[in-house]
Amino acid sequence: MERFSLQDLMQVTGGRLREVDSADARFDRISIDSREIQHGDVFWALRGENHDGHDFTKEALERHARLCVISADRANCVAGTSLIVDETLSALGRFARWHRSRLDALVIGVTGSVGKTTTRELIFAALSGQYHGIRSRKNFNNLIGLPLSLLDLDPAHEFAVLEMGASQIGDIQQLCDVARPEVGVVTAIGPAHLQSFGSMAAIIQTKGELLEQLPSTGFAVLPGDDIVLRQMADRAPCPVIFVGQHDDNQIQATNVEVHSGSLRFRCEGFDFDIPVNGRHTLSNALCAIAIGLEIGISTRILSSGLATFTPAPGRGGLIQIGPWTVIDDTYNASPLSVAASCRFLKDIVIPGAGQRLLVLGDMRELGPTAAFEHERIGNLAAELRVDRLLVCGEHAGDVARGAKRSGMNAHQIAATNDTDTLLAILDCWLEPRDLLLVKGSRSTRMERVIDWLKTHAESREGTHTTGQHRICA
Repeated sequence: MERFSLQDLMQVTGGRLREVDSADARFDRISIDSREIQHGDVFWALRGENHDGHDFTKEALERHARLCVISADRANCVAGTSLIVDETLSALGRFARWHRSRLDALVIGVTGSVGKTTTRELIFAALSGQYHGIRSRKNFNNLIGLPLSLLDLDPAHEFAVLEMGASQIGDIQQLCDVARPEVGVVTAIGPAHLQSFGSMAAIIQTKGELLEQLPSTGFAVLPGDDIVLRQMADRAPCPVIFVGQHDDNQIQATNVEVHSGSLRFRCEGFDFDIPVNGRHTLSNALCAIAIGLEIGISTRILSSGLATFTPAPGRGGLIQIGPWTVIDDTYNASPLSVAASCRFLKDIVIPGAGQRLLVLGDMRELGPTAAFEHERIGNLAAELRVDRLLVCGEHAGDVARGAKRSGMNAHQIAATNDTDTLLAILDCWLEPRDLLLVKGSRSTRMERVIDWLKTHAESREGTHTTGQHRICA
């Protein structure tokens, strides 16, 4: 079903149609990538850091886009069927906000410094046992991605779980202005994107914008064991549900057990067994349970829904690569998430496991606190008694220094500026049955370590077949 008309698009955005035969023509899909255009789609030309969508309108029309939405200042440079708006990004937000206002779906906003995507997926899994809904596409959590995800809603959907990211004060407020969430979740707050935020106070202020934008008829869910988030609750004009392990939470987990690939606990008189790794995901799961209970889903259905959860690639999933067990947490890194993953590396029980290796890339966008935060991770690695610490990047020396100061022996540590050297050392240190945690900020591309392990596992099989052996000096 084609949900929108060009007349809708023109009126909502305040745009002007050019070379269009009929304003009654309809369309269903919007794309910002000319390579993904399907017949009848609308191509929305957006300016990015590296590319300008206006340069690809010809390609989009050749792929039979119905029209291109373009900014007024590029109208004389772009030919063909189009809708000319004041500015394409703001027009996208207006169109998504209008679309959201027409539908009755419950919109749930999720923000925080860490755990947003995992919490989003857990909420989606929990609610999908009874209701039909959507969640944000991939990591679409900004002023481009959120409107595009919101436009996926159709009248058959009963809920939408939307991730909300931020890099400066006011970002979450702008996203809320588009999405108008009725339920808000703040996962955790820590030093992430400090380079753009400038201070922890600014991060706290920004994440709390979600609570301030909720209607009085809605509700918020916060991890109640976190004192910072408890103090933030006063900013919500609606009821707040606290979740956690302490007695002062409305939704409380007891009998918590962490197993390889499984988190088990008791909540509301029911036993949950969720396929996630690490105790740090407990509050995320409890947020999902709290929302489900508040909208009338039984614990039995919530448990069944959460049992279907599958971690996204690079988000802490446990994988077997040849003779090694690997925690693939390569998608991103911040001080909070790295610390949580390190504790999981320490706590996980795998019978017969060998060395525990911590393989880290830099945590980016920490501004003037970067050296201090990296050194703290080194301290933690030593305190948790990991067997080997391999770090690469600009702040590898800071991590190594922290580990040494906390008592880790120098022969257990390798710090280098580049991934190739790190892999050469890893090749020498690896032994069968070792357990590795691989993590780093997105831009460090630590997934290259995962790829290397897969290739190395295949080559080992060939080496063993021929009876050859590798030797490290």
